[in-house]
Amino acid sequence: MALASEEVERYARHLVLPEIGGPGQARLRAARVLVIGAGGLGAPLIQYIAAAGIGTIGIVDDDTVSLSNLQRQVIHGTPDLGRLKVESAADAVAHLNPHVRIVSHVVRIAPVNAVDLIAGYDVVADGSDNFATRYAVSDACYQAGRPLVTAALGRFDGTLTTIRAHESGPDGRPNPTYRCLFPNPPPPGSVPACAEAGVLGALAGVMGSLMAMEVIRTVAPFGEALVGRLLMVDARAMRFETLTYGWDPENPLSGSGDSAQ
Repeated sequence: MALASEEVERYARHLVLPEIGGPGQARLRAARVLVIGAGGLGAPLIQYIAAAGIGTIGIVDDDTVSLSNLQRQVIHGTPDLGRLKVESAADAVAHLNPHVRIVSHVVRIAPVNAVDLIAGYDVVADGSDNFATRYAVSDACYQAGRPLVTAALGRFDGTLTTIRAHESGPDGRPNPTYRCLFPNPPPPGSVPACAEAGVLGALAGVMGSLMAMEVIRTVAPFGEALVGRLLMVDARAMRFETLTYGWDPENPLSGSGDSAQ
């Protein structure tokens, strides 16, 4: 289906990019992206993929907006205090781009429901703030055969990578899983939560925007995706570094060892 005249004007700066153009914008409009979390990472991520014209955005979050969120969760505002984050985010998207459909999932994602939630979408973007969710989402993406863009925030640092563990790389070897990069979660209590450790608000905006770029590059492919590469951002030194990682044959998902499922 051709873009309407209002969409042509709205996405004009994409349409003139040879790497996106009309075909790429059509892919964005047809895409279904599931965002895990409407918090620090999810807030800018949702805004930018909505502005880019992703046709359907699912949002998974069962939390409500609190005053301490507003330092970094910029999709919400002071009038939204006490509201479900999925409702606040949906209203913000409707105000930004009426061509985008929001599907709200007011649940906490876990191993028991992750595959079913993910199966209805083309791409998953995980902006959750805990290791249990990250492992549940990454395992489910492998099982459902879906690409995953996943990021994490520290106090002054952030990381980002793209997982396509259901596919093979150019060399024929399986692409790495999240468990190839981080085999096991850290012991409970060893990593302080955001409320205890703090986080630089603008850093969430940087990392969420980078997630949006990876989602767009996944849907309308151009450039080199972060498959097998971990982008590390140090906000104190304003330094960006990339760590390369590969498939671990002992990983429990796609490995060839005794532990593989």
